[in-house]
Amino acid sequence: MRNHVRNITYILINEGMVVDRGESICNTVSERNAYPLCYQYQRMSNASLRAPAKTAIEQCLNLSSEESCAIVTDDKRKAIAESLYAVATEITDQTVLLRYPPGDQHGEEPPNPVAAAIRNADVVLAPTTKSLSHTTARIDACEAGARMATLPGITDGVFLMGLDADYEQIKQACGDVLEQVEDADEIRITSPQGTDITFGLGDREWHEDTGIVHEPGQFSNLPAGEVFISPETADGTVVVDGTMMPYGELEEGQTIEFTVEAGTVTSIEDDGLRAEVEGAAEKVGSDAYNLAELGIGTNIAVSDLVGSVLLDEKAGGTVHIAIGDDHGIGGDVEAPIHLDGILREPTVFADDTQIRLPKSD
Repeated sequence: MRNHVRNITYILINEGMVVDRGESICNTVSERNAYPLCYQYQRMSNASLRAPAKTAIEQCLNLSSEESCAIVTDDKRKAIAESLYAVATEITDQTVLLRYPPGDQHGEEPPNPVAAAIRNADVVLAPTTKSLSHTTARIDACEAGARMATLPGITDGVFLMGLDADYEQIKQACGDVLEQVEDADEIRITSPQGTDITFGLGDREWHEDTGIVHEPGQFSNLPAGEVFISPETADGTVVVDGTMMPYGELEEGQTIEFTVEAGTVTSIEDDGLRAEVEGAAEKVGSDAYNLAELGIGTNIAVSDLVGSVLLDEKAGGTVHIAIGDDHGIGGDVEAPIHLDGILREPTVFADDTQIRLPKSD
């Protein structure tokens, strides 16, 4: 059944059926008649969310009967949250479901009662419209001992595809990449589209997002699969040809280019991205232009980009480079944005030695 759903999801996306709207698609009789495959997909996905929910709760978070579990969501991610809640309640009766209105932007702090609840839980999963990954609430919860997985912007289609994976294999892929880069002083990224940027790592540490979150204080995105760092500095040109907000997956031949000097974005050629960063700069000034992250995708189960940054940045063999906030991943900049741009065909050098990138199945 999961393979059947995976195929339908891919066809719908390529035919323009926007599955990343979750419950909002095909809700009227006219929409169902006009797009019967779309309606069929929604019914199938709603009936199939239990399988990826079990992967998340059992394999990734390893929830036990002695532990408490908090599921944090908002009004737009109800179906996924309820599937996680249903699986968790079969394991422990100390499970709660917390729901609040969707935030306005990624990195916005959740309401105080939510922050307090996750700080006192053993296990937390957060399928939300806007990301909690880089919030102080998430950091405080992990420092208090919670192990946590955020699922920012998760949709039914991404949930089905991204959790249809063996996370022990993804953990191995992360380890292979980390071994090649962790002792390097510099990382250089090039691409056929024109990317050529060098990152100075300084004393910053690499992190693995394996999806295996079994120890107190551990944190991961789900779907998972990346090795990443907040570099101390960077210089060069980035040409994004994969996925980036505010567009989602870029059309064939479309690129987004920006220039980085001494760790700061100094020019942005794209009007849409420039508007996003300038909007954040009105609140935090130059911190909005911070070159925040370098990440290498290691999820070998993801073979195609689908327009979801959450999933696409994990695709095996891709690289993503982010602008904005980095205080949750080892940096020192707090900003109301964290915008990842994904490169489909990168070449990665660690101190002039080309590294092996994981390949998708």
